Order: sequence, then C-alpha cells, then structure tokens
Amino acid sequence: MSLDYGNLCSVILKQYFGEVVQIVGDCLFVANWRTLYNIVKTTKLTRREVCKALAVLFKYHLVSFRASNFNPNVAEYLLNRDEVLYVVRYARYVHRMQMEYGNIGSFICEEILHNGSQTGTGLMLKYLADANEKEKIETVRDIFVRMIRANYLIKLPKLVQAERSEAVAVPKLHIDVDDLFNPPNIDLSLLAKIRTGVIPLSHAGDSDTLWQINFSRFHQDFRDSVMIGAIERKMGSSAAECFQYILKQMYERTDPWQRQISNPFTVAEIKQLLLKNSKNFDLMTNLEQYITLIADDSLGFIRKIGEMGSGQYVVDLSQAFEELTLCCIENIITERFGSKASRIFRVVRVKKYIEQEDLQKEAMIPAKEAKLLSYNLFQEQFLQIKSIRKPGGGGAAAKAFFLFHLKHLQIVTMLLDICYKALYNDITRSNYEKVENKRLIDKSQKLDSIVATMKERGESEDYIAEILETLTPPEREILEKVKNRIKILSKAELTIDDNIFLLQMYIHHCTHLPTAASVAK
Repeated sequence: MSLDYGNLCSVILKQYFGEVVQIVGDCLFVANWRTLYNIVKTTKLTRREVCKALAVLFKYHLVSFRASNFNPNVAEYLLNRDEVLYVVRYARYVHRMQMEYGNIGSFICEEILHNGSQTGTGLMLKYLADANEKEKIETVRDIFVRMIRANYLIKLPKLVQAERSEAVAVPKLHIDVDDLFNPPNIDLSLLAKIRTGVIPLSHAGDSDTLWQINFSRFHQDFRDSVMIGAIERKMGSSAAECFQYILKQMYERTDPWQRQISNPFTVAEIKQLLLKNSKNFDLMTNLEQYITLIADDSLGFIRKIGEMGSGQYVVDLSQAFEELTLCCIENIITERFGSKASRIFRVVRVKKYIEQEDLQKEAMIPAKEAKLLSYNLFQEQFLQIKSIRKPGGGGAAAKAFFLFHLKHLQIVTMLLDICYKALYNDITRSNYEKVENKRLIDKSQKLDSIVATMKERGESEDYIAEILETLTPPEREILEKVKNRIKILSKAELTIDDNIFLLQMYIHHCTHLPTAASVAK
C-alpha cells in the first residue's frame, strides 16, 4: 500500500472514530501483524486506550486477529486496509438500499453500519421504538429476510467453544459457508413480549446471531451499474436493459467476482428471462439485434463463442473494464493536457509501439507540438519509452530506436495514488472549513431548531423574523459561502470515489494472478 493511501486511511479513521483510533490504525497500517504489547510500545498510548481502540476497530470489522505463530497464547492484530475506504461509501450503501427496498431497507442498512453489526430482533425493536415509522413489523421482517437472501447482509462467525481440558487464550471464530445467508426465524409474538419487558432480549431465538453488511454484494451492484450506464449512454435504454438481463443470467452460473470471462449463456435463456420479467416490447421483439449490437461494439462487453441456443455468448469483464478505464484515462489527459495530447495517447494505444516521427504523422499534429506533448505525457508517466538498439550500432543513443508504448497497470496504479491524495486533500479541506466556521454553523443550526419549534407553537411571523435577524447579513454571507464550499467538496468526494472504484475494478479484472510457473521463474 502506498504512502498516499496510508494518509487517506489515517484521516478517515480520525474523522469517524477519533484521534486514539487513528494512532492505533497508523501503527497497524505500517506493519502486517502486531501484538498488543508491540502496539502499546510503538504508539506510547496506555494499554487501556489501545484495547478500546482495537475494540472499536473490531466492532466495525476494520481489524482482524489471530493467534501468533510464535506464541499461540498471544493475539496478533491486522488492519483491514481495503475496508477503511469503505467507510467513505457508507452513504452510497444506504442509498442503494433506499432505491431497492425503500425506507425500511435504508433504515436496516443504516442501523447495521452505525452499530457495526446487529441481531434481527434488535433491528425490529429499534424500528418499533422509532415513533416516525408507520410500517407493520411483518413488512420490516420480510424486507430484512429478503436482504439476507439477496446477499446484502451476511452472518458473522460465532465463537468456537473450547473443551474444558483446553485453555484457549485467543478465541476462535467459525461459520459454515452454507450458513452465511441463512435467515433467522424471528417470532413476532416473542418480540412483543420482549418489547413489553415480559422476557429479556437475551431470550430471543436469534440473540447469538449477528449480521453485518456484505460489502462485496454492494460492490457487485456498483460494478454492474458502471457497465449498464456505459451501454445506456452509448446505445440507449433498451440495450442497457438487455445487458442488465444478461448480467442477471450470468450470475446464475458464474461467480460474481470471476476475474476475466463469465461462463457461457445463450440468447434463448435471455429470451426466457425477458418473457418472465420485462415489459419492454421493443426489446423482446429485437432481442437478437440488441445482443449483436452489444457484441459488435468496440466496448467489447460480450462476445460470441458459438451458435448453440440461437447464439452462445460470454461476458468479457476484462475487456469491459480495460475499455472503460482507458476511456477514463483519456478524459483525464484531455482535461490536463488538451485534446491533442489525448489523440497522441489514442494513437500509441492503437499502434502498441510507435516512433516519434510516425506518432506525429498518425496524430496529424505539427512536429514541435507533438514532441512537447509526448514529452509531457512521458514526464507524467502516461507514456513509456522502450529503446531498441540497431544491429551493430554500439552504445550511442543515435544508434537505437526509441518507441513510445503504454503500461496500463503502471498508469492505473499512478492514477490510484493521485486519487487517494486528492480524496485525502478533499476530506482535510472539508474538515478545516467545518472547524474554522464552527461557531457560525452551530449558531445557524440552533436558530433553525428554535424557528422550527416556534412554528410548531404557532408563533407570529414577525417574531420569527426578529429571531432570524440575530444572524447578521455578513454572517449569512459567510455561512452561505462555507456551505457552498462544503457542498462542492462533498460532490468532489463522490466523483473521486467513483474513479477509485473504476480503477480498482481494472486491477481486479484485468491483471493476472501469479501462477506457480511464473513464481518459480
């Protein structure tokens, strides 16, 4: 992990969990596994403070533990670095459930994210305690079960009970794979007794079953929406709906996070799926044409591999995210260096390897300008140079070919670091604005609260206007500017995270895992 990502994790931990958790998180970030003694010694915090910080991190699944290899009676701790970034996406997870399951879905998601994990009964009681909620408890239970069956919620492993003869210092957690998405049996009559205090919460049937958010499932939806959105912008809504059903069929027989190519599907299978679920007459009538359109497009999201079942296809996730990521890189180059630099990048991408003279001819850019732009792209690591010696040319630079080419993974890694740094700066600046103008923001919030109370009591408009005048015009002007700046920074945070997600998908789907043969070499 890079230094920029370390700084980003640090500021996220400080913003959401406080300075002590940030210090412990920084300590864990720079090492793989650390013992409690090692953390205390490194951070100079008290043992009690470190234990509390680790408890907070463990509660939100940001740290893992295991028995030490050197001493099985001592626990070692590891920061789940990737999941620290998920904290920034909490609002997106809640919004996703709002879109899918309405207010109840967003309530369940928000409660679990806020508490780290929750029991089904605990969620029901929390919902009943909220006076603003009007839905029946049966509806809440049904949506909770549907979220589990759709894999949005995942069961936490349970503590393995040691035998009496064994003295285990480091606890072990275990859960069967088949039990991860097995919904609990929530007895509503028992729930009513718990609510009235007749029996304690510990007597609930699922009191030992905790649920957390399955981030992988949410990221699957985000990944699908990226691809569907790209097709909709290029080919229209019917083609996007067609691809949506293709993905749905793909998941029937393909692991959602298969790295490169899905298992095959046929046009006949997609047609059956459409007849059951779709009301788009245009799509049902011209299904084969839409599938052919998607397959023949330069994006290369799907490709044909056979004629069985009116045509057999696969979803090429590797090709899809390579195209999407390279489009993103081209947009970045256009914004930073202009359209001519983007043209140079496209020429190098198509030609694979190309000399300077050929590059300026293919890009149709004057020689001097082409050299300047290609040098700028090389300096910023968007282009690479490969030198090939001429036969019998010796060691002189004039006796070699210099070819421009691309290293996709290197560019993506470089852009990821830039995104991490940009997100760090965005969060830092937003926090600075809030701290510097805390007095004004607090004053405005208090006034809003007072005015809302006065309106409920039926106070006169003149009296309310008089109260509002306690915030002077200069203060209002400053407050408006601060709110606008924070709003712009919040939008920028979402945009940067979108780019981070796309680049991470490229690394997952477009890079090859090392094989035994490559490791041996």
